[in-house]
Amino acid sequence: MNDALIEFKDYTFKYRAQAEPTLRNINLKVYPGEKILIIGPSGCGKSTLVHCINGLVPFMFQGDSTGTCRIAGNDPQQLGIFGLSKIVGTVMQDTDGQFIGLTVAEDIAFALENDCVAEDEMKGKVRSVAKDVFIEDHLASSPKELSGGQKQRVSMAGVMVDDVRIFLFDEPLANLDPKTGKSAIELIDTIQKQQNATVLIIEHRLEDVLHRDVDRIILMNDGQIIADMKPDNLLSTDLLDEAGIRYPLYISALRHSGCTIFPETKPQHIETMDVEPYRERFMDWFEQTEPGIPSVSEETVLSVRNVGFSYDGSKQVLSDISFDVHKGEIMSIVGKNGAGKSTLAGIICGFNKQDTGTILLGGNDITSLSITQRGEHIGYIMQNPNQMISKPMINEEVGLGLTVRGIDPDEVKRRVNETLKICGLYEMRNWPVSALSYGQKKRVTIASILVMDPEIIILDEPTAGQDYRHYTEIMEFVRSINEQRGISIIMITHDMHLMLEYTNRAVVIADGRMITDDTPAKVLTSDEVSDKAYLKRTSLYDLAVKMGIENASDLADRFICFERDIKDGRKSSCI
Repeated sequence: MNDALIEFKDYTFKYRAQAEPTLRNINLKVYPGEKILIIGPSGCGKSTLVHCINGLVPFMFQGDSTGTCRIAGNDPQQLGIFGLSKIVGTVMQDTDGQFIGLTVAEDIAFALENDCVAEDEMKGKVRSVAKDVFIEDHLASSPKELSGGQKQRVSMAGVMVDDVRIFLFDEPLANLDPKTGKSAIELIDTIQKQQNATVLIIEHRLEDVLHRDVDRIILMNDGQIIADMKPDNLLSTDLLDEAGIRYPLYISALRHSGCTIFPETKPQHIETMDVEPYRERFMDWFEQTEPGIPSVSEETVLSVRNVGFSYDGSKQVLSDISFDVHKGEIMSIVGKNGAGKSTLAGIICGFNKQDTGTILLGGNDITSLSITQRGEHIGYIMQNPNQMISKPMINEEVGLGLTVRGIDPDEVKRRVNETLKICGLYEMRNWPVSALSYGQKKRVTIASILVMDPEIIILDEPTAGQDYRHYTEIMEFVRSINEQRGISIIMITHDMHLMLEYTNRAVVIADGRMITDDTPAKVLTSDEVSDKAYLKRTSLYDLAVKMGIENASDLADRFICFERDIKDGRKSSCI
């Protein structure tokens, strides 16, 4: 085999501002042409490991290190960050933060301009790379006008144009709808094979990355590499459970039924997995379970009737959208990037006014109500908690909405303390917000809405970029306030796991139109709906087909009932 392209020997790194090392005794070799997935819970050291490879450590994030790190046989300290950029290209999660040019062509050409490449050669190379990533028709467009998937392709082209040997992808799926995410994984696979590039992917969505083969999976926890294995081998262990990483859904279903997974059955892909060794035990489990049917109130708290909207008066963003939200239910709004989901939420909250149709709250038309007046009934929680927080202290932030409405200070304090107890933040009430983790900040933003005693809460991508432990923490908290307070929850999400596991209904929007309003299990076992809305059919469907189960949504319903009971710490009520 060739010499290692990336090599760490007994490598330990500690940021200067921290007391303990972030990376501990790392030993790793990555060879030319390999595709490697790096997984692990938040804070385990994944990003720091990648920063050591692309030069952000130590040139941007300084600290102390022992052991050795070599990139293409070179000491990164000697190459410098510019020298490393000729070997390593990084595509960041936040593609907007990576754009420099005013047009797509200018952005792709940036590295070539720095190298003083002749104009004709530069244009030819930009066109060639743009064609490779299927973005050649958008060279004159502004990067900020593109969809999430198109932006990512521009970022890929921007590093490909410099003929780098190593590609680093930092959570490439975090902001993409399921079908676009699937296309992104396919494109990464194509680039790796065509260029024989070395690819490292950091991603929480294990099952989605495994849509295409990877050579190895590096599992990290507490700053250490705890597993470096082929996917089939790792999926046959309990190591992912121990690290708080979610197994692919079809593996989880087999494990729930009591099956022990064997690497010889090739579990990396459900399409090619041999399920025969598991059939008898799995079917016994399936036949003994019943689908859990959640009870939902018939009382309607919000009605959207024939809503249409256009930003410019000509191109319709939404057309004839109609659905009801029932008291105490958790529902989701799903669809591809740009389908109009967030626009619809904005109309419900009053940020924009619909062109046609009506919105009824408790049977009353709310067209004339201001954003503030609607905010007393409908709370909107943004994806990024840092964009909502404006006060330095937790108790001030949670009480802000009441304070600006002129509520008596004693009443504000009472309601804030009561809400903080519900949210598990009471002991931290006098803490600065800056001392909190991302998940805790998310709780603060939910508390700041909950204290207003709304009837409806809209959550925009509540779990984007979260590992499974934090995802579960946030969603179990949301479920608890839904059950305790009877608040209706609307979730806008790209996460099909979340939709399947936590919501009772899914309103599916494609190209500004509602194409169905059904149970998540039925939505995710329908090829027609999935194709139109850029969703991804659940792997439980494929497992059901391989096991000969006639109605795949039955398996999905049983699986979710079983998962909920496990999280509630009780013997399954589904059996």
